[in-house]
Amino acid sequence: MEGILVPILISLGAFLMVFGLRYLENKERMAMIERGMDPGTRKKNTNPAGALKWGLLFIGVGTGLLLALILTQYVFVNMDEEAMPAVYFGLIFIGGGFGLITSYNRTKKEIQSEKQTEQQSVY
Repeated sequence: MEGILVPILISLGAFLMVFGLRYLENKERMAMIERGMDPGTRKKNTNPAGALKWGLLFIGVGTGLLLALILTQYVFVNMDEEAMPAVYFGLIFIGGGFGLITSYNRTKKEIQSEKQTEQQSVY
């Protein structure tokens, strides 16, 4: 009984989530029309720096996992099994942190170069 109940509940939950999101989006559009706003002119702000941040974060996490696997297989061979998760979690967070720092530095450089080109175009 429980084996069939889980897929049914997951499917039902996914359907209700999609239905709820569409319902709320329609309510928002109708409220905009009532206030005299054009719902078609609403644009979603996309931030390319956000994609860079998430991409570098996941690259850092993946690199941390790979490094943890290599270290636990070849370097920490005699380590007891209870300490292995600490190595994995530590390297995941270190790799993710390096990815976020890299993202911050790249975004900061882009902002500085945009300011320099803007100042040069003014003069």
